[in-house]
Amino acid sequence: MAILLDKDSRIVIQGITGSEGSFHARESVKMGTRVVAGVTPGKGGTDLDGIPVYARVCDAVEKEQTNVSGIYTPAAFTPDAIFEAIEAGVGLIVCMTEGIPVAEMIRVKQALKGSGTRMIGPNCPGIATPGVGKVGFMPNFIHQKGNVGVISRSGTLTYEMIWQLTELGIGQSTSIGIGGDPIVGTGFIELLELFQKDPETEAIVMIGEIGGTAEEEAAEFIRGNVTKPVVSFIAGRTAPPGRRMGHAGAIISGGKGTAAEKFKALEGAGVLVEKNPAEIGRRVREVLHSAGKT
Repeated sequence: MAILLDKDSRIVIQGITGSEGSFHARESVKMGTRVVAGVTPGKGGTDLDGIPVYARVCDAVEKEQTNVSGIYTPAAFTPDAIFEAIEAGVGLIVCMTEGIPVAEMIRVKQALKGSGTRMIGPNCPGIATPGVGKVGFMPNFIHQKGNVGVISRSGTLTYEMIWQLTELGIGQSTSIGIGGDPIVGTGFIELLELFQKDPETEAIVMIGEIGGTAEEEAAEFIRGNVTKPVVSFIAGRTAPPGRRMGHAGAIISGGKGTAAEKFKALEGAGVLVEKNPAEIGRRVREVLHSAGKT
């Protein structure tokens, strides 16, 4: 069953004629993804390898019944691309673009409220469901179908975690990079809830980062709502206070958002916290074995 990206997903790529959009559209197709349309203003009536290109998202929705959008547009045009997808009634937006100003993301969050549209990202590696496909930057070869859900704030560690699991023979139900910006469309709690309800997911890996309180809030949610085992890692444990590490959201300020605080909150919620990123896969294997799921 997986979550968010499934056999009923029909994908439109916004920015499909650009270098990023065209490359990743083709890579998605190679993984079996149903990319049924693209959108680039002024390029309607053309195609990319037989994929029809429309000038507007609403045209792609009407003519191709698209319900998922992958956005690869430059940052200056991305807020309008997101608003267009929301107005067209697309159910899921996956936005890979980085560099969107916080003020614009506040407007996006307001537009998403009550719209019926969920957004992953921005500044994220995307989403992948083995056996169905992907929307985003994740390499095709790292995935294997299975029963572990992956949620990560870190793009690079998303790939690393998936590959670790696959190398150990542990497949994934769905893997999602939520993005590391201060404001993102969908956070840990919403995805934890979806994985908890998904009958195919037997365990969850949650990769957090220093900065903000998302992991602490997720820990509180896990304590009262998640019965499946959760294995977690927090990136940035050795980062000095006040130094941004990789993402705009990964900064310790005023003594808040430290790795130590996040470890404490997660462990208090019964999460298995692994402090060595190279050992996360092994911990997941132990959890599945003890639960009789391998």
